[in-house]
Amino acid sequence: MNYFQLFNLPATFELDLTELGSRYLQLQRRFHPDQHSAGSERDRLLAVQQTANINDAYYSLKQPLLRAEHLLALRGLKISHEQRSFTDPVFLMQQMELREQLAEISQSADPDAIINSIERELQQQKNQLLQQLANALETKSAEQDQLAADLIRKLKFFFKLQSELELIEQQLQD
Repeated sequence: MNYFQLFNLPATFELDLTELGSRYLQLQRRFHPDQHSAGSERDRLLAVQQTANINDAYYSLKQPLLRAEHLLALRGLKISHEQRSFTDPVFLMQQMELREQLAEISQSADPDAIINSIERELQQQKNQLLQQLANALETKSAEQDQLAADLIRKLKFFFKLQSELELIEQQLQD
């Protein structure tokens, strides 16, 4: 299923999320199972299925990494659910250093300062990689699609580190 077609949006990485939200609500009103309660059992089941598809599509298009993966899948490059290791030594060293910093937060005299520092670094890295991803996806070529796939893989690490940092921060507050 092409999620962009479902919402009648251009198949691009840069999306107007407000427009996506508006179209989501329109589709939800149109296909909500309550609208088909007087219909046949088949019509009700189709409405439930269509609503589930709309919800999945909305969630995917709303999230930058899932949207990028969907774009690549539409271009014939499926990377969702893959397990792949990195060979980029600079990236791997950066990840190890960030993980060490996360591990040291709880023993720090000023954990808030370390958390803020790591948050800034993660946000900077994510923004930089997201911009590179947008540029790679703009150019529709096999080479750029492979670059986009590598950028998505790297971004997943940063998003995961962000989640881990938020968990550590929450644990420190409790």
